[in-house]
Amino acid sequence: MKVEIFSDVVCPWCAIGKRRFEAALEGFDHREEVDVHWRAFELDPSAPPSSDVDVASHIAEKYGMSRAQAIASQEKLAELAAADGLEFHFELTKRANTFDAHRLLHYAHEVGLQDALKERLFRAYFTEGEAIADHATLVRLGTEVGLDADKSAEVLESGRYATEVRADEAAARDLGVTGVPFFVIDRRYGISGAQRPEMILQVLDEAWAKAHPLIVSGDAGERCEDGSCPA
Repeated sequence: MKVEIFSDVVCPWCAIGKRRFEAALEGFDHREEVDVHWRAFELDPSAPPSSDVDVASHIAEKYGMSRAQAIASQEKLAELAAADGLEFHFELTKRANTFDAHRLLHYAHEVGLQDALKERLFRAYFTEGEAIADHATLVRLGTEVGLDADKSAEVLESGRYATEVRADEAAARDLGVTGVPFFVIDRRYGISGAQRPEMILQVLDEAWAKAHPLIVSGDAGERCEDGSCPA
């Protein structure tokens, strides 16, 4: 079973969705046969490579609310995240462009470390306030999960995987994805948003059953039916 997850590393609901998806997988009987691929989605493609603008101020300006209202919304979201075992410090976060982070995630996928890097990037941004558009920072975070530092630096400086990131974004448009996280199972089932683990597990079970129908061989033998068993 292939699960593609469209998300951005500066999306708080994506971090929460990742935790809830992992909880669902724990209860999925066929979790060892699930291939997870993180797909790129830029929530703010116009964001500069670096910025001193904190996220609360950016949200307030973008949605026409006061900065105090934006902070209150962040605090509520941090409480929700804590229930899923996540620690958010929105006061540390800065507006950031995520295109290069997505390119590095594609490299990480090739060497089997994409999920580990995704997790590290979420923590770096939401808990530690790291500058995740900075190449040196990305290389350091990558090495922490096992990526080769020289190869990571070469990827970032060369522009490699830009085509793959754009392909992910085109696929999202083709699938009608307008918000993240968005989970696509075998390109047949979609889950929009950070749904509860129980709901995600239900869809996983349904998708598996549809892809692996029970095949009954031979004619029906002797059996009991309808609550009775005649001799």
